[in-house]
Amino acid sequence: MEMKGIIMDGISTSFNIKDTLLKLFDDNIGSLSEKDTPEIAEMRRKAIAVFARQGFPHTKLEKWRNTDLSKVLNHDFSFPMEPQTQDVNFEEIFRCDVPGFDTHMISQLNGCFIDRGKTLLQANTGVIACSMAEAFIRHKDHIINHFGKYASISDNGLTALNTAFARDGVFIYVPDNTEVEEIIQVVNLIHSEGDIFVQPRNLVILGRNSSLKLVQCDDSVDDNTGFINSVTEVVLSEGSRLDHYKLQNKNNRSALINNIYFHLEAGANLSTNAISLNGGLIRNEANVKLNGRGAHADILGVYLMDRNQHIDNQVFVDHAQPDCTSNELFKGILDDQASGVFNGHILVRQDAQRTNAYQNNKNILISDKAVIDTRPFLEIYADDVKCSHGATVGQLDSEAMFYLRSRGISMENARMLLMYAFAAEIVNRISIPRLKQRIDDLVKKRLRGELSICEQCVLHCSTKEQKVVFDIDMSKV
Repeated sequence: MEMKGIIMDGISTSFNIKDTLLKLFDDNIGSLSEKDTPEIAEMRRKAIAVFARQGFPHTKLEKWRNTDLSKVLNHDFSFPMEPQTQDVNFEEIFRCDVPGFDTHMISQLNGCFIDRGKTLLQANTGVIACSMAEAFIRHKDHIINHFGKYASISDNGLTALNTAFARDGVFIYVPDNTEVEEIIQVVNLIHSEGDIFVQPRNLVILGRNSSLKLVQCDDSVDDNTGFINSVTEVVLSEGSRLDHYKLQNKNNRSALINNIYFHLEAGANLSTNAISLNGGLIRNEANVKLNGRGAHADILGVYLMDRNQHIDNQVFVDHAQPDCTSNELFKGILDDQASGVFNGHILVRQDAQRTNAYQNNKNILISDKAVIDTRPFLEIYADDVKCSHGATVGQLDSEAMFYLRSRGISMENARMLLMYAFAAEIVNRISIPRLKQRIDDLVKKRLRGELSICEQCVLHCSTKEQKVVFDIDMSKV
């Protein structure tokens, strides 16, 4: 596609990235909306207008006070407008050899879906896993009913920007009364000769009484600068169940903005677990709406940051209907000059009686230069509720350290063991055995300083199954 104006071969000639994107939209609105329904086309125009007013978030905004995007945006980005995957052999740049971890892998490269000719075993039952570009053409009913209905553009400039440019990503549909037997693994790789700005858009729809296990992996192949502005909408219909994992292992020059919107109807059950091992700047915004009686959500996360890495977890749980429950637990370990933010907000609406909501954030700071800003918050308008929240920031337990040292365990091993035990509470909630074992091993490696940015994915390992163990005599503990 020929770029117009100040865009030459997809490269911005100015660091004024907002103006660049606005002009890019104007010059390419025809191709962006050529497969849109009139409603989607109008949504794009409204979204770009919101972004034009708001621009990129900045530190004067309360929710962004401790996360500064100015440095990661100060690059000469390319903005790919067409898929650049025709001649890509995905297997040459990516290999996931977790022993026994058999998945249906969906590949994304630089925000674009790669058709690898793989078909779901249950495709004949109506289960769909395809690109968003294909869904805009072949599954218009689902797009009309769900696209943009849960990801609000009015109060989030980055979600508005993604909505305006939404072109490709992953579309998953599970029909009513269907249990997907395969684990679906979505691998989102960034691999570019230069700095790149991508905006994948995903939509996942679970029908009534259906179930799915979904693993999303965000990874880097090279050390180039990337800015990923990702938006995912997930719909859980009545009685459906989703077991969701978000695994993040980016290079230190990348910024990952991950906005995910979960919408739960009556009796739906969600478990989502964000595991952040590496990344220059990561911001996860999880928005969960409990929109039907008896819905339940477990929102979990663990983050291990060091050097100058920055992690920002924003969680908003909206109890919109009565008799719903939510459990929220995030744990973090920060070392060196790493920084972190946790902002948890639970809203209990007036009619949401008999709500039971729990929220907690726990952090360990290994060095005196690491910092964390944590703000759990409850907003309650119903009177028959059980809600609690808490936050802790501290160092390793000195009494526990003394106990281990007194039993012949070295200082370094005692330190690692306590950190591992702290993180294991989240890792142990992984219900997929092989995935749990591999993430457990990666956490141990990370704590020992052996895990830097993987050359491929967060699940990358050797072809031989090698279990990572601490050199600790557990009989002495």
